[in-house]
Order: sequence, then structure tokens, then C-alpha cells
Amino acid sequence: HVQLVESGGGSVQAGGSLRLSCVASQHTSTPNCMGWFRQAAGKEREGVAVIYEGGGSSYYADSVKGRFAISYGNAKNTVTLQMNSLKPEDTGMYYCAADCVPPGEDVGDFSVWGQGTQVTVS
Repeated sequence: HVQLVESGGGSVQAGGSLRLSCVASQHTSTPNCMGWFRQAAGKEREGVAVIYEGGGSSYYADSVKGRFAISYGNAKNTVTLQMNSLKPEDTGMYYCAADCVPPGEDVGDFSVWGQGTQVTVS
């Protein structure tokens, strides 16, 4: 039974940075993709960034391009999201997701989800 555990959320002022991490435990092999989604209060969950097996390709939402970077961590089955130049509109609950079907960009493409970590930008 795969579990995803997120860490690194918190509160930061606009223009600041945060680094989120996600560990996929009890996964028998490297997930074919891992990604981050976020959900602001009263809004639908949306894709932020996804990295595909091998790390050779990734997807970013237009709203975060040039500010966020997704990468595999040093530890097995770990993915990080470096968030720079944060804006108040980046506020929300950030969820790690794994194991996707093509195109691997939407909520419905992923089958495994973490509990989320809160990011607040003021």
C-alpha cells in the first residue's frame, strides 16, 4: 500500500521561497510520475508541476513557470518542489500525487495522493 507523505509547507511573505518534499513509501518501484497539485479555498484542485519517470521531462502550470521547479530528490521515491517568488495567489493546500496515466497533468490522471501540506503567502 503506497503512501505519500508531504512536508515543507508553511507561511511566507510574498517574494519568499518554500521547498516542499514528498516521499512515496512502500512503493515497489519508482512511480512513473510524481507531481504537485494545489487547492485554494473554494476552488478546484489544480495541477502545479509533474515530473515523469527518469526526470527527463516535466510539466508546469502556466501560473508557476519560471518560479517553481520540480525534481527528484536524492532519496529513492522522493520529489521536491522548489517554490520561489511566491505570490499570495499561490496560497493553498498542496498535495503530492503519484502513479499517473497519460497525459499525467490532471487530477483524474493520478491514483495515489498524499494528505496535503498548507502553503500560505501573505
